[in-house]
Amino acid sequence: MADYSIKRLTPEMAGDFLAFFDGPAFADNPKWAGCYCRCYHVDRAVAAWNEDDAVGNRADTVTRIAEGRMAGYLAYSGSEVVGWLNAGASGFYPADNIGGPDSEAARMGHVVCFVVSPAWRGRGVARSLLDGALADFKAQGLTLAQGAPRPAAEGGAANYKGPLSLFERSGFSRHRDDSSGRTVFVRRAL
Repeated sequence: MADYSIKRLTPEMAGDFLAFFDGPAFADNPKWAGCYCRCYHVDRAVAAWNEDDAVGNRADTVTRIAEGRMAGYLAYSGSEVVGWLNAGASGFYPADNIGGPDSEAARMGHVVCFVVSPAWRGRGVARSLLDGALADFKAQGLTLAQGAPRPAAEGGAANYKGPLSLFERSGFSRHRDDSSGRTVFVRRAL
């Protein structure tokens, strides 16, 4: 497996994030190119989510990054961004977007969405992102991590929440299924 540098998103890295999303991130899935990973931050009880509003999504994401209201990790190979993981403490997301209210929320980090450049898939980027996020969660004082893979998902785009096997290899175990039966919430202690 290649050696990647995993860095927590900061306002100084906004240019790298935007270049990745404006460029290679969705080269094989242009329908999602306008999300800018904003959808998980929109409280749908308060505001509508419009996946087709790329300009608005980009602008809001720029503001979120500048204000420190968006969490995640960039994977670099040298100076090239090759992947992104939207992941952070519960406070970054409306509860309904991460599985609903939870008595463990104050101590939990959430692994929400992976985006790996098509040219870099199958080369350990997602695993490195997950490992980096888990180590940083622990450094932040979080003691529990949760993911929400979709076991029946097939292909790169459908596995944007991460494959169940990735979480299992990283020590996660099944916590519960969602009411639709499509998503499995998995957890592990940090």
